[in-house]
Amino acid sequence: MMGVKRLAVVAGMALVVSGATATPAVAGSSAPPADSGFQKVTLNDFPGEPISLAVLPDNRVLHTARTGEVRIHDPKTGLNVLAADVPVYEHDEEGLQGIAIDPDFAHNKWVYLYYSPPLNTPVDDPATPDVNEGDAPFEGTEADWAPFKGALRLSRFKLSGNTLRLDTEQRIIDVPVDRGICCHVGGQIGFDGKGNLYLSTGDDTNPFESDGYAPIDERANRHPAFDAQRTSANTNDLRGKLLRIRVKPSGGYTIPSGNLFRPGTAKTRPEIYAMGLRNPFRFDVDPKTNRVYMADYSPDAGDADPGRGPAGQGRWMLIDRPANYGWPYCAAPDLPYVDYDFATGESGAPFDCARPVNESPHNTGLTRLPAVAEPEVKYSYDLSADFPQLGEGGIGPMAGPAYDYDKRGRSQVKWPEYYDGKPLFYEWTRDYVKAFTLDRRGEVSGIEPVLPSFVFDNPMDMEFGPDGALYVLEYGDGFFSENPDAQLARIDFVRGNRTPTPKISASPLAGLAPLTVTFSSAGTTDPDGDALRYAWDFDADGKVDSTAPNPTYTYQENGSYRPTLKVTDSTGRSASAELPFFVGPIAPVVSFVTPVEGQPFEFGQQVAFEVSVLDDEPIDCSRVTVRYILGHDEHGHPISTATGCSGTISTTTPGHGDGDNLFAVFIAEYTDAPSDPGTPPQTGTTQVILDPTPDAAG
Repeated sequence: MMGVKRLAVVAGMALVVSGATATPAVAGSSAPPADSGFQKVTLNDFPGEPISLAVLPDNRVLHTARTGEVRIHDPKTGLNVLAADVPVYEHDEEGLQGIAIDPDFAHNKWVYLYYSPPLNTPVDDPATPDVNEGDAPFEGTEADWAPFKGALRLSRFKLSGNTLRLDTEQRIIDVPVDRGICCHVGGQIGFDGKGNLYLSTGDDTNPFESDGYAPIDERANRHPAFDAQRTSANTNDLRGKLLRIRVKPSGGYTIPSGNLFRPGTAKTRPEIYAMGLRNPFRFDVDPKTNRVYMADYSPDAGDADPGRGPAGQGRWMLIDRPANYGWPYCAAPDLPYVDYDFATGESGAPFDCARPVNESPHNTGLTRLPAVAEPEVKYSYDLSADFPQLGEGGIGPMAGPAYDYDKRGRSQVKWPEYYDGKPLFYEWTRDYVKAFTLDRRGEVSGIEPVLPSFVFDNPMDMEFGPDGALYVLEYGDGFFSENPDAQLARIDFVRGNRTPTPKISASPLAGLAPLTVTFSSAGTTDPDGDALRYAWDFDADGKVDSTAPNPTYTYQENGSYRPTLKVTDSTGRSASAELPFFVGPIAPVVSFVTPVEGQPFEFGQQVAFEVSVLDDEPIDCSRVTVRYILGHDEHGHPISTATGCSGTISTTTPGHGDGDNLFAVFIAEYTDAPSDPGTPPQTGTTQVILDPTPDAAG
């Protein structure tokens, strides 16, 4: 999945405006429009741990959080509504992933989700603090690993109003996975113009014991999840692939013609369109050409090693025919990995990218594989000689949409014709968006920055809406939670007036019901100086409770509330801001007794933890969870989850090169159980970061 930046965080704003004067682009202009002609409008400042988005025909926006929440932004009311809370399995990177709408959504109301159903997978038992039953053993036998066999599931559900009805689920396809061990789930969903559904899947392979090179550990006593040959290079497995299917009216699917393997071919899966992928987290299908723009995440080696293989490579591909992209044997036709023996520590010959052969004992598919295809773009940590416009830094490639300009559309926020047909490329670790220009052969002939003065804080997903504006989901800086900088935003190309900037505050923000709160719109502005209308919704029922700039409201019952202020200017342009708060008993206060910042620590240790919880309700230690995340440079992976007020977490011994910026993150969370049935539960969290200290264990 995604990484995390180890930076200071600040609270997000309800609206970000770049420039003061619109500068419309001239049709056919060779120069991009100025940043001052665009405006970024925040739609949801509290999106949970944001993962994926989908824009509906009426410009409502669905967006997912990994913990299972599906939210929907409604521009008519300015509200952000919880459309569904999907039960999910959350160990390591699993949870709720991609979301998409049916091509015929206007008539059938189908919404597609890719998620991890809970099943009966083992979880940690708080009664045994020295053992984490939720972690699959790294070494053992098939019998030890069998309880952790699970699946990621693609299903579709009916959207009724602002409610996603989970009782309408139609299952489409399950992708078998190994649970209890990290990493890589992929999870993007898309459709082409013929109605075919595409699904990207990760290699479901642990990368941390391979020194940042190819994870091809074939030892019989090692968990198979250390061998990507069983997935990405396996023609009989759905993982590490781009799947292409056609959904049947009653659920399930058929196979369209033109995939990599014909139906009925022995030791193959006919769903596979492209293989040899590591973590294809983001792709998009061009609505005009049906080309798939795909990005694939890189392994972590900072430098090439003649005994192991190339440095990490981020890849961007234009996929218009079935192909094998080589992982874990090759990063490109001229960048093979080396056949390394994990039992002896000896290196063999480089793999043959023209005639790759999968002889792993974990392989259930064909032995001889298709030749490795060349990605259109590849780049490493240093400045690329071929694509210097991509800069240098971490590697987090994301393939975005190609803009489809509608010259007949009357939208006042649609992007200019300048970007028509240019696929967007965004870099999660480098916080930017670029536009690719393609020649007639589909080769990248130009790369240019898109809105370089704007903030793109770990851009997570993006999509052009039916109004021609760009909708962006940002993860923010932090560790697998709702970060202060996380947001859903819309980026408009401004024609005429700009959207106002709402601000909301309130006092008091805590207390027992009945609680009278004074609200304020102080700080709300309009870039054009227009007169503003105010509409307050204090209880999220979709009805206006006050039109005063600074009203008061009395909450008669304890509960969680998201009072919303919608501000509209004289031209009808509007924006909203929320202020989530809780009426009732105080929220639990969570802290680590141990470990603490600066504590000596070495990877591979069993780290003991003790969590303190202060609450006005009795403390139930079974409701405490502690997550361990392995951080590396500007990204990280959630590795394990334990339960209880005390216990131990086994830290992964990461296989990285000397000098890599590695660290461990521990996050504790406690959700109380109020004795009053009318009071909703509250959650408190805390975190501690440990840097490895040489010889800490000794």
